[in-house]
Amino acid sequence: MPVASSTATSGRLLSLLSLLQARRDWPGALLAGRLGVSERTVRRDVDRLRELGYPIQAVKGPEGGYRLGAGSRLPPLLFDEEQAVALAVALRIAAGTGAGIEEAAVRALTTVRQVLPARLRQRVDGLRIAAAGGSAIQVDTDVLLVLSAAIRATEEVRFGYASPSRPADGEPRRVQPHHLVVRSGRWYLVGWDAVRADWRTYRVDRMRPRVPNGPRFTPREVPGGDVAAFLSARFKDSGTDAWPCRGEVVLARPAADVAPFAGDGVVEEVAPGKTRLLTGSWSWPALAAGLLRFDCEIDVVGPPELRAAFADLAARAARAGAGGEAAKLRATPGSR
Repeated sequence: MPVASSTATSGRLLSLLSLLQARRDWPGALLAGRLGVSERTVRRDVDRLRELGYPIQAVKGPEGGYRLGAGSRLPPLLFDEEQAVALAVALRIAAGTGAGIEEAAVRALTTVRQVLPARLRQRVDGLRIAAAGGSAIQVDTDVLLVLSAAIRATEEVRFGYASPSRPADGEPRRVQPHHLVVRSGRWYLVGWDAVRADWRTYRVDRMRPRVPNGPRFTPREVPGGDVAAFLSARFKDSGTDAWPCRGEVVLARPAADVAPFAGDGVVEEVAPGKTRLLTGSWSWPALAAGLLRFDCEIDVVGPPELRAAFADLAARAARAGAGGEAAKLRATPGSR
């Protein structure tokens, strides 16, 4: 009998905690009704949860009630099955972001996995998640925290910025930070440069924040209102999320062979072993060279600029195949 009573109490405590997490304020009478117990029992159960470390506050008012607040230490957490799986997925993704939390994410995932029921553990173990676009570039977690805090506080940031040919110890830059974005394994800060009166994008792994921060600023919206589309457009060197050079070709390959390497291009199989591809790049030579990687016959539908770029690449390839200037130098007597 005591065991059954203890089990009922434990189950009721979990139900009470789940209810407190579901909404901000709970009148005591409503909690008692949902749990099927008296208000006195609810008070005792709240005291038990407080002893376990949950910061439950008493809410004053005509009905009275309770609120789950934030505490000074982390108590045990309660998740439903969907939340537990979502947490495991997020931790797997976090382990590949380059945010400097990889080891902690792996340890947290191990902890979560240990307490999962067997059926959920199998679902989590079946996840195979990899970072898109290559390995993540490691960034300093403290830098991410500094930038995130400045974005929340709408404070200008000052930082040195390194490049392959220049260290980050020069004159600091001043930027109004708006967004932290991960793209292809790299972290970027998108901000407004008040001096240049333009939006700028910076790789976080090259930033060295300076203290103190600058003055407060009024946030503004990135062009188009979508930071992901804005960043994509910047990488495509265009004002919109579209490549400045777009062409259409028919490749002598099945669509199944083309689609995995088409990026954001449009793929359509027009006949067995024939695929139409509409795609783009930042220049006509780059677009032509990228299409050559499919290693097949290519029929250029248009525009003329793409056909001209193929002709130019063919001429360069012919000169390279003939040896060009390097062959002449090797043939010159006395040259080495």
